[in-house]
Amino acid sequence: MLRTVNRVLTALAGLVLLALGGAVLAVGFDAPAPSWWVHQGPHDVLLSNAERTRWREAGWWWPVVIAGLAVLLLLALWWLVAVVRRRRLTEVLVDTGDGEGATLRGRALEDVVAGEADRVDGVERAGVRLTGRRDAPAARVRLLLAPHVDPGTALHDLTTRALSHARDSANLASLPAEVQLRGVKHGAERVN
Repeated sequence: MLRTVNRVLTALAGLVLLALGGAVLAVGFDAPAPSWWVHQGPHDVLLSNAERTRWREAGWWWPVVIAGLAVLLLLALWWLVAVVRRRRLTEVLVDTGDGEGATLRGRALEDVVAGEADRVDGVERAGVRLTGRRDAPAARVRLLLAPHVDPGTALHDLTTRALSHARDSANLASLPAEVQLRGVKHGAERVN
């Protein structure tokens, strides 16, 4: 969902900036401006004295402006944090049992789990992404299933083989997983 929000907000901001910039550029080159447009010519100022001081005496104006800007700032900060935050777990902390710890690259564990999930009967393709914290990872698994496969059987094989082996090999207490199952699209079979 975040990827969609990011794309929509970026597209809207780009369209607004492109339209405003194009309109200001057109008026700057003496193109005729509509009567409602802010600028009427290339030497016109952005805000006149009358426009800047228009709402100065109204007691509600500045609180509304400040509240609106605060909401915009909070939305922009939320968007920035959501975009910058890492989605993928880069390393997993492995308890070696001797008081020391070892780290395992997250991509390596993802590749191993995906490779083992690919070998489950009827799985056409598997994708794995680790999320969570270093000491408590979680897995997001996407399986693309062949048309003849029972999803329950494929899910059972995944949890008892690939995820169980990953949990045991990394010496984790648990490895919660969210599994998304999709079927391969295929054409109708021809009957003679």
